[in-house]
Amino acid sequence: MKAALCKRLDGPAGVEIEDIAAPKPGEGEALIKVKAAALNFFDTLITRGKYQAKPQLPFSPAAEVAGVVAALGPGVESVRVGDRVMAYLGWGGAREEVVAPASVLVPIPDRVSDAVAAGVSVTYGTAMHGLKDRGRLQPSESVAVLGAAGGAGLAAVEIAKLMWARVIAVASSAEKLEVCQDHGVDVVYDCVGGDASEAALRALAWQGRLLVVGFASGEIPKIALNLLLLKGADAIGVFWGESVKRDPGGHRGNMIEVLGWIAEGKLNPRVHGVYPLEEIREAIGVLERRQAVGKVVLTL
Repeated sequence: MKAALCKRLDGPAGVEIEDIAAPKPGEGEALIKVKAAALNFFDTLITRGKYQAKPQLPFSPAAEVAGVVAALGPGVESVRVGDRVMAYLGWGGAREEVVAPASVLVPIPDRVSDAVAAGVSVTYGTAMHGLKDRGRLQPSESVAVLGAAGGAGLAAVEIAKLMWARVIAVASSAEKLEVCQDHGVDVVYDCVGGDASEAALRALAWQGRLLVVGFASGEIPKIALNLLLLKGADAIGVFWGESVKRDPGGHRGNMIEVLGWIAEGKLNPRVHGVYPLEEIREAIGVLERRQAVGKVVLTL
């Protein structure tokens, strides 16, 4: 089978297409014939050895896949051969066939395309975990999303709206948080960090929640804890990747809900571009140059 393999840690240039042996599913596993694999910005880092996860060379990029169950290992009863499924793998998705634990597979509704299904785990999974599981967002509460123009931020805006919250999208500077300081916001979804975090904390209402999602600014802020005390507020870490490992059933439930919204037309994830596997270098380059507006997807 064909696979995109990162063989050198020098970014897209180190990724090559090769023929490798097809995998076989073991106990509790399923073999997936991959139809689409989604890339994320962290693929630009992992192919340079700069990401927190450092898989052994050679490895395939792409953390998210959608496809069809082609074979089952012993003991699998939750899925059947022929089922359309999507999964979050961490890495390894940019190949024609992958093996994954059957427990992590999520059924894809008929009305949802492979390209869309492949790309919802990371962005919408983080939004669901942050706003629903960690932030306990309630209908009519207000939520400010920092970095709302990025993939993670845009997903949070969409999910918050579907949860009937009042959403304030903040896309460029901490100063724009002044629009909500008069009355305060109940929840801040912070993908940015840096100076924006303290400004966001000051904008919280009484007993508000600051959700620490990421640090797109490149700076991890140091916040005076007296601000939490004065507002009776909570600072809450949102570590989606670890939560998937510790609570796979919770993640699966969130993904079923997200895919249901997509099938019903309530959610319309943006796909920036679809590239054949052979053009993976260009696809990663689009992310590295920060040109993507929406998901970058490989088709196989």
